[in-house]
Amino acid sequence: MADTPDADEAAKASSKLPLILGFVFAILGGGGGFYAVYSGLLLSAGVEASKPAPTPTVSDVAFVEIAPIVISLGPTGNVRHLRFGAQLEVAKGHEEAVRSHVPRIVDVLNGYLRAVDMADLEDPSALVRLRAQMLRRVQIVAGEGSVRDLLIMEFVLT
Repeated sequence: MADTPDADEAAKASSKLPLILGFVFAILGGGGGFYAVYSGLLLSAGVEASKPAPTPTVSDVAFVEIAPIVISLGPTGNVRHLRFGAQLEVAKGHEEAVRSHVPRIVDVLNGYLRAVDMADLEDPSALVRLRAQMLRRVQIVAGEGSVRDLLIMEFVLT
């Protein structure tokens, strides 16, 4: 007579209590952890280091023009030439140093654009990736910190 229906129901109800309490404490702990990180109470040193650099003002930059380059693309397809023109955004005061490297920059860009697959040149969405690749090469040639950006002024396939 120890096994009555009321005893079974009481055992089932009491076995769910630890599960419910665990769930409630997990929600509270997750919410408290989120608030601590979001408000900066925890990990604030990492957040400070990952803040982006301030954007340069108009007076902090200068532009160095790269004369348009015509690159022969070879016998594949209907397109035979690429006409490419760009300007380099440089830090104020670095214009002459970058201008002295323009022949080497043109050589690097010419070599890179000749090596690019024709499908990449024809794909409009690939221009962002091509620009990033060219910018990285220009920064290596001109020296770190002198060239901030590569502005494509002309990219015409003929």
